[in-house]
Amino acid sequence: MQLIISPRAGIAWVAFVALSSIAFGQNPQDCSKVPDYNKLKSALTSAVKEGKGANGGLGNQEWGTVVNRDGIVCAVVFTGPNRGAEWPGSRLISAEKANTANAFSTDNFALSTGNIYSAAQPGNSLYSIVSGPNPNTAFAGDPQKFGQPDDPLVGKPIGGVIVFGGGLALYDKKGQIVGALGVSGDTSCADHVVAWKTRHALALDAVPMGVAPGPSDNLIFDIENGVSSSGFGHPSCKGGNPSEEIIKKLTETHPAGPHH
Repeated sequence: MQLIISPRAGIAWVAFVALSSIAFGQNPQDCSKVPDYNKLKSALTSAVKEGKGANGGLGNQEWGTVVNRDGIVCAVVFTGPNRGAEWPGSRLISAEKANTANAFSTDNFALSTGNIYSAAQPGNSLYSIVSGPNPNTAFAGDPQKFGQPDDPLVGKPIGGVIVFGGGLALYDKKGQIVGALGVSGDTSCADHVVAWKTRHALALDAVPMGVAPGPSDNLIFDIENGVSSSGFGHPSCKGGNPSEEIIKKLTETHPAGPHH
């Protein structure tokens, strides 16, 4: 039997193949639009050095992770003298925060990890959204490489969903999302402050829209009797210096958005 293809079908097939080649030709491991290891380490370290007086929390050293738009880990760093100077568990948490902020933000709307907290609580619309990282990625590799340019997480999808402060989407000067940053190692409120300052220093904070004043993806403290009036509230953080007043002023001290 002879197969006959109409000219119109033939043109459609050629177009499909061409578009598919472009789509599949994109490199999911392209990290050119997000900070490299050295830039991330420098910006994060500078923010941490401001201390608990400026950031709140305990003044701890921090882990930081950046993912690209496809959720591939591009860099993992720590700010202390060695990997043991930060909470070991915060390495993976920082990566999951980056994944979460990237996964739930778009070119025209940003959600920080802390913005998702209230919706993820029992009885609310996103309950059960919290999930662990990809075990094949998270628990493999040489610990001596943790936080180094060749950290075992680099080049791999980490996955996971975290719903407390410290994860922020990254936007270039055109307001296009290019990936996300996750910071962990202190109270979640202090993590958010440090992440915000780090993103600002990297000039990747042209946030187009968010649920917080600005508009922005800042934390919102409006939970009373367990209920957030906005639906996007985050609890106050206990331990160390309070961060709430620092957070409320972030849009003034370190403004985000295309307008700045």
